Amino acid sequence: MKTKISIITAAVVAAAVGLAGCAGGASDAETPETPTGAGTTAYPLTMKNCGIDVTFEAAPERVVTLNQTAAEILIHLGVGDRIVGSGYEIDKTPDEIAEQYEKIPILSAHGQEIKHEKLLEAQPDFVYGSFASMFTPAQSGDRAQLHSLGVPTYLTEFDCSYHESVAGADFTLMYEEYRRLAEIFDVSAVGEKLATEQQAVVDTALEAVEKRDTPLKVMWFYSTYAGTPWAAGPGGLPQHISDLVGIENIFADASTKWAEVSWDEVAARNPDVIILADLSRGEPNDTAPEKIDLLKKDPLTSKLDAVVNDRFVTIPGAHMDPGYGSVFTVPALVEGLNEIG
Repeated sequence: MKTKISIITAAVVAAAVGLAGCAGGASDAETPETPTGAGTTAYPLTMKNCGIDVTFEAAPERVVTLNQTAAEILIHLGVGDRIVGSGYEIDKTPDEIAEQYEKIPILSAHGQEIKHEKLLEAQPDFVYGSFASMFTPAQSGDRAQLHSLGVPTYLTEFDCSYHESVAGADFTLMYEEYRRLAEIFDVSAVGEKLATEQQAVVDTALEAVEKRDTPLKVMWFYSTYAGTPWAAGPGGLPQHISDLVGIENIFADASTKWAEVSWDEVAARNPDVIILADLSRGEPNDTAPEKIDLLKKDPLTSKLDAVVNDRFVTIPGAHMDPGYGSVFTVPALVEGLNEIG
């Protein structure tokens, strides 16, 4: 059956944000105010992060976030005014935090990582990032190097080792990250509130899932490099979301959470639906329309039933990575799959 392309819209996100607001008492569409320390964090604070003990002598005041989604999390925790620099932008910032985000100095070219020298120029007292590949000497500096300079760091537990599958990669791990960051900044109550609100979004979305006798097979299509597709594998949020909504990720048997695959393998596994990451980094085939055009023109993929019948669901690319927007993938995906039928 031919169906229309389902695209996550501002209305879907706004509705989901509204649900979160109902759960927590105030809408997240309202820009969060910077909270004052509740005095619940005792400093010096030492916590283990990705197997490394990190000590904070006080709540950070000059923060560099290595990527956009990390900055967005801190804004939603109400400490966005402490960010003195950020980098690696891949998507449009959500409207509800755009005003705050636009005040943050961007320390790298669009879609590029912050270099070590540029990071140090910002004189940070804390560095937070979502990708292990950014904490390297060739990029922003490795964690040990930054710690030796007296700059504590935090790397998301979703990517302690670059691209490796993570046992227990689910929203509970995401909420724990909110709580730990909130403890670092002495705003623990805000972290707990954010976790509660986001779980409400997920719970409400799952109530709308249409049950199927046979799970739909899906490909999470993130990007291409040198013509080779990259798709979601196990041990990441796309796999967790697949399990939640009752669909089958065709690359759940891959060796990493983001896997380099082949078009031959995609065709052989023949997904019922292709979930497209819509990115604005400027790389080839980054946007969803470019991906659709690629799929329709390729002699092999153009014959796939999902492509012939336009069975696509488009998700902002940043929402496939760990971050505040990740939970909104659930209502958008549920709506898209329900439309496909």
